[in-house]
Amino acid sequence: MKKICSVFKSSKKDEMYLYVDKQEQLARVPDALKTMFGTPLHVFDMLITPEKKMARVEADKVLSDIQEKGFFLQMPPAKEDYMLDLHVDRPETGVR
Repeated sequence: MKKICSVFKSSKKDEMYLYVDKQEQLARVPDALKTMFGTPLHVFDMLITPEKKMARVEADKVLSDIQEKGFFLQMPPAKEDYMLDLHVDRPETGVR
């Protein structure tokens, strides 16, 4: 199976993307997800095949979710532990 997909970026959450069938667009995306996702910003359209190499997810998973649910939601990557405390006040050093 191969499919031309539209990819949308969330206006509310950094690095969150929604993949949908280009012909259907957002018609099958549940309203609750649309609300959580915010205004979808169209990034690009792409052909996805089972063999396609993708950065953060397997192409088969994207295709099967679009087939079954009407969309694939790519969540932001988990933050590294060392990055979580970058903005913590450090009173002992006076460094933020």
